[in-house]
Amino acid sequence: MPRFYFDVRDGGRFTPDDEGLEFDSLDAAERAAAETATAIGRERLPRSDTHKVTVEVRDERRALVGTVMVLMEVHRIDPASQLLST
Repeated sequence: MPRFYFDVRDGGRFTPDDEGLEFDSLDAAERAAAETATAIGRERLPRSDTHKVTVEVRDERRALVGTVMVLMEVHRIDPASQLLST
């Protein structure tokens, strides 16, 4: 099975993957990268209003074969301020 590496860019941080994981295909690796990016974003989101996570997928030769980016934004609206503007 081919091995893929998931390097993570999380805000200003870069975390390289030195071990990698084996997947049946690039499609399977991309799905796993999407799940990874989503989990990281979900964990970090409560600490800020906006969060972007990018997972760079590399193959066995360490060549970049794809990226998955998840961007999450939360916009809170105060119901009291809505009443004042009408």
